[in-house]
Amino acid sequence: LPGVPLKTLRKAALNMRMGGVGYYPKSNFVHVDSGRVRSW
Repeated sequence: LPGVPLKTLRKAALNMRMGGVGYYPKSNFVHVDSGRVRSW
């Protein structure tokens, strides 16, 4: 999503409380998946 800060994407994904959210700021990447709620 061009122009959307990583922190905003991460926060939106965490607020959904569904699936996993991996945050990799040094790689400019946020990973979102289905399954149990978790973060890394």
